[in-house]
Amino acid sequence: MLKRTIRYWICQVLGWGGWTSINLFFVYLFASDMYLKPIGKKHVFFAALFIEFCWFILATHLLRLVLKKVQWMRLPITSVFSIFIIGVTLTGLTVYYGGRATAIVTNYSLVDYEKKEDLQKAIREEQAMNLAGTNYYQHENPAPDSASLSHLQSIKRNTGWYRNTNGEWQYADQHKGRFWWDLIFTFILVALWLLLYMVWHYLQKNQNDQVDKLTLEKTVKELELKTIKSHINPHFIFNSLNSIRALVDENPQRARKAITELSNILRSSMQVEKMETVPLQKELDIVNDYLALEQMRFEERLRVEMCIDEDTLEQPVPPMMLQTLVENAIKHGISKHIDGGFIKIISDFKDDNHEMIVQNSGHLNGDLNENGFGIKSTEDRLRFLYLGKARFEIKNIDGDMVQSKVTMPVKW
Repeated sequence: MLKRTIRYWICQVLGWGGWTSINLFFVYLFASDMYLKPIGKKHVFFAALFIEFCWFILATHLLRLVLKKVQWMRLPITSVFSIFIIGVTLTGLTVYYGGRATAIVTNYSLVDYEKKEDLQKAIREEQAMNLAGTNYYQHENPAPDSASLSHLQSIKRNTGWYRNTNGEWQYADQHKGRFWWDLIFTFILVALWLLLYMVWHYLQKNQNDQVDKLTLEKTVKELELKTIKSHINPHFIFNSLNSIRALVDENPQRARKAITELSNILRSSMQVEKMETVPLQKELDIVNDYLALEQMRFEERLRVEMCIDEDTLEQPVPPMMLQTLVENAIKHGISKHIDGGFIKIISDFKDDNHEMIVQNSGHLNGDLNENGFGIKSTEDRLRFLYLGKARFEIKNIDGDMVQSKVTMPVKW
């Protein structure tokens, strides 16, 4: 954060300092006689440049604070365009009038200095025409061809100054377009600053989005690998192998089938890394193989019920997720009871969501082990895959049962 703030102020100083340097360069190259002589005007010119430099930094910094306050990056493009127009207008007016007011208060106004120069020039012209001390200005309506009118027009045209009928010097701005040009040019500079500011942040946001996307992909892969490891439960494999060994002599045919079932589970686990989703039917095949192996161990103590809506069989689901829920239900629920227990698997559509539910005998004691139940892994996979539109919950329900439910959008 500190580094970003320092970089911002460096850009501010270098940016507006660069514009000030460009002004100095062209003045030294093309207009040194106009702005740098005499020495008094040179000092005023440098002071006016510094005042303008400070006001540009101050006003654009205030604009930046307002932009951050309204969180312009989250607004629609039409609102951003409106903010751009309003920001340029208000900031430009602040720079222009703030700079002029500061220059006048500090007596470093280049405009006032030039007006005083022109007044001295008008006095000199009056003296050169031998009009000093005369009442040539007292004729309110002199004849068009009179010398008085000619002298008045000449001095006024050359300097902007003239004497009224009371002999007082009055100023008529000969460069009225200069005000609008200065104001418009200030708007242009502020608009360029704001355009660069917005483009920079858009590019930075896109770059950050790319980095976040790559980080997300890496995180997903790590989660998938972690999930794979959790699926290949060593105790389950050892228990299955022991059961198969007991069947080799008693029931060789069932032993061969059990080996096939275990092989299917291991193969499916290793393929998870390559797929984001699989059809529910494929997931159910893995679950059936898993349950068949577990029933070799629990025998009649494990009772299973399937309530699967056939319309959901082709619905894509995260691979091995249902198997994880079933495995946790047996490991942390049914295996804790001497008499075994009951497990029910439900798949159905509800509104615009697909619900996968696993209910099992048991009771949550309020201290969920995230690693044991795979809660964090399941929640993370759902969040990354469905962008926060999927949910996972596990809770006690009536009848000494635990329910794990995954709710996923049908379309995302």
